Amino acid sequence: MILADKIIEERKKNGWSQEELASKLGVSRQAVSKWESAGSIPDLKRILQMSELFGVTTDYLLKDEIEEEPLNEYTETNTIKVSMEEANQYLDMKSKGSRIVANATSLCILSPVPLIVLGTMTEDHILIGFSLVLLLVLVAIAVYLFVNYGLRESHMQHLEKEIFETEYGVSGMVRERREQYESTFTRNIAIGVVLCILSVIPTIIAGVMEVEDYMSGISVGLLLIIVSIGVNILIRAGMIKSSYDTLLQEGEYTIEEKHLKKKTDAFSGAYWCLMVAIYLGWSFWTNNWKFTWIIWPVAGVLYAAVLGLVKMTIEGREK
Repeated sequence: MILADKIIEERKKNGWSQEELASKLGVSRQAVSKWESAGSIPDLKRILQMSELFGVTTDYLLKDEIEEEPLNEYTETNTIKVSMEEANQYLDMKSKGSRIVANATSLCILSPVPLIVLGTMTEDHILIGFSLVLLLVLVAIAVYLFVNYGLRESHMQHLEKEIFETEYGVSGMVRERREQYESTFTRNIAIGVVLCILSVIPTIIAGVMEVEDYMSGISVGLLLIIVSIGVNILIRAGMIKSSYDTLLQEGEYTIEEKHLKKKTDAFSGAYWCLMVAIYLGWSFWTNNWKFTWIIWPVAGVLYAAVLGLVKMTIEGREK
């Protein structure tokens, strides 16, 4: 039996359409159609993916004379299956969770606004103390929302970390809902980005007009308010979009990305622990807390660059 026939046989055994198999492999339906008609041959990366999905060895797929040979019982019995009910439950949870996470993030951004505005308007220690208490209360509420949501969605996190299979019709339903949401996602991302860009206008105006200190404080407060709205919109749009990508195992949730993430998790934890240690050491040594916060945006940009290099190194070793 040639490779094309084996792909057809294994796909039908699992009850998948060409489109569903294509979505699991991250290719187009036309590519699967060509493989099954022997019009082209999948590359080694796709062969390895199909071996894992079908539960057979790569030798079985590549060598015409070899009979079917399952990888092992573990692969077959431990494959995660996602039902239509579970998929809808996950999408609903992410939709509700996007509002919780977005609002909690906005609270964190807004928390210093009273302190900044009142700090430039008055020297009354009582008012400044009250604004500091309000800052801590807002942050505490945000942390509660983050933790509460994290605990509630923990039973679904395997979908974002592990390789799974969807039951018949699930991929089609998710793909349809994602297509319906695409225009909303594009619009909300555009609005969120525009708001973040426009947020600096109040501070620019205050700087150009050389206004009094209290007006500068108000301008910074307006900046944070506008940013909080923009970030809120971005988070809601991003979380809903990522929920569709998760179930389709596309974007940041492909089989390859999940495989890489497992290997880079240790690096991420060590990196951020190191950044915290550097921040605290630098801050206590210089006692210049007003300036040392700059380490966080630098660390964020540096993290993306270093993580990219780590992924390239891992991929290079596996080739």
